[in-house]
Formats: sequence, C-alpha cells, structure tokens
Amino acid sequence: MFAVAAVSQSTTDPLAGLHVGELAEPAVPADWVTVDVVASALNHHDLWSLKGVGLPADRLPMILGCDAVGHDAQGNRVIVYPVITSPNWAGDATMDPRRSLLSEVFPGTLAERVRVPVGNLVPVPEGLPWEQAACLPTAWLTAYRMIFTNAGVAPGDTILVQGAGGGVATAAIALGAAAGIRVWATSRDAAKLEVARELGAADVFASGARLPERVDAVLETVGAATWSHSVNALRPGGTIVISGATSGDAPARAELTKIFFKQLRVVGSTMGTREELARLARFVADRGISPLIDSVLPLAQAREGFAKMAAGEVNGKIVFRT
Repeated sequence: MFAVAAVSQSTTDPLAGLHVGELAEPAVPADWVTVDVVASALNHHDLWSLKGVGLPADRLPMILGCDAVGHDAQGNRVIVYPVITSPNWAGDATMDPRRSLLSEVFPGTLAERVRVPVGNLVPVPEGLPWEQAACLPTAWLTAYRMIFTNAGVAPGDTILVQGAGGGVATAAIALGAAAGIRVWATSRDAAKLEVARELGAADVFASGARLPERVDAVLETVGAATWSHSVNALRPGGTIVISGATSGDAPARAELTKIFFKQLRVVGSTMGTREELARLARFVADRGISPLIDSVLPLAQAREGFAKMAAGEVNGKIVFRT
C-alpha cells in the first residue's frame, strides 16, 4: 500500500524520518471498516510526530495523517473522524482520558486506505468538494468547537483570533464571520492579515496592538507570546478559549490577578466530537464556506508539502490527492 509514514524521528531534521512509498498494510482491529482515501490533509501534528512529540519511537513505522475523505465499502462519500476512543467509552470523545488521534496509536490517513471504527464515519454533504471536505476533521473541527461550544458567543459579539495565519485561526475567522460574529484577527505578518480580511475578518491588527474596544472572547492557539495581550483584550466576564500554544506554554506573566479581578473564564478546548464534525460539514456546505487551501499535491509528492510546512511557508491547508 502506498503511504506516508514516520520511520525515524529527529527534533533537528524531522523530514529525515519521512517515508513516502510502498509500505506493508498494517494490522488493525478486524471489525473496523475500510475507507478508500480520495484526499487527505496535512497538519502540524504530522510534523510533531516526526520530531518525536506524542508518538513514541516503539510505535514506528507509523502512517501519518489525521484528516481524510473517501469512499466506504458501499461507495458512500465519507469524512473520517480521527478521534479513537478507548473500548466501551460513551459520551463526548474528547473527554476520554485514553483517547488518541489516528497516527498516534493506530495508522493514519496519509495512505491509499485507512481503517477506522464504523462510528467514525461522517457523510460528506452534497456539493462539498473532496479537497474542502478533507480540511475539516482536525483544524476546522477544533475551531468549530472553540467558537460554537466553548466561547459562549452569539451573532453580534466580537471575538479576537490570535495568530491569523495558522490552520485553526484561519478556520475560526471564516466560521465566525459566516455565523454573524464580528471577528478581529492579529498577526506579525501583513500578508496574513490581508488573507484574514479576505476570509471575513472585520478588522485586523499587528500582534500586541491596542484594540479599539474589549472583546467578548479570544481564541488562543499561540500561547506564551500572546497570552498577556489575550487577557488584556477581554471585557470583564469574557472568555479565553485555548487549544494550543505554538510559541510555548510558559508566558512571562500568567496574569492571574487580572483573570480573577475581571472574572474571566479560561476554557481548554481539544478537537471536537463526531456530532460536531457532522454539524461543521453541513454548516460549511450550507453557507458556501471555502476552506483556505494553500496547495493540492499528489500523495506521491508529500515530502514537498511537509517541507513547506516545516519552513513555515503555509497559508491554509495542504491537501494530498491519492
């Protein structure tokens, strides 16, 4: 089977451990279902796996990838939900302390075929193209849950999205704007701020800039570099929703005094549920939202996509066609 896998790991040269080519079909539980992959998408999670973050060396080789769309055994167009829960878990999958993502314990989606539990399939809504559907299961699902489940905002409210160039951030801008929420965005990069405007941001600001007014919620994926700005940007009673910390998880100031004095809420958010993925897919299709796609490459050229991500030259999602 043709696949993209981590065969070794390095913090300094992660692409040295990237295998693109034929690989023995891995063993998976017999009662899982097979999806013939049409398109898959790249995430920073895949690069971190090559660096040894979240993927122990004793699980190598591991097929990478969390996002995929394709056909099930009956020929239905499906989106693969990438969260794998522990046996007999019931309820919100993101709350399972033993959950994993595809490519952490079980083989991932950057391959000709992927096998998953039957409950991990979501129909692709009519009219949603393969490449756009492939963008949804990780970054877009994370953004959806941040806004619609955890931020406590409604149409007409204002949210601030920190770090406008990231995959979750660009998804959040597009989703929030489509839902009637006033979205502001920050970045150090003028070109990324312009893209944020094109995605629907009502206004954009340089990182750390003083804002015209306080916001109802901040969507935080940057971490240490923007944490103080996020706290200071909130109105009393506002909410920070954090799903990542790409700049580190130890800010110079925790801002605890401001958090309790202003009665702010700090809410952690991770991925989303299968039901949220289904709602997200319908929302994207119904509203005609087009996920920002950096490039579409054949799976055989996956190394090119990984190199682009490693260099920080990605604006939107990199999608692979199988």
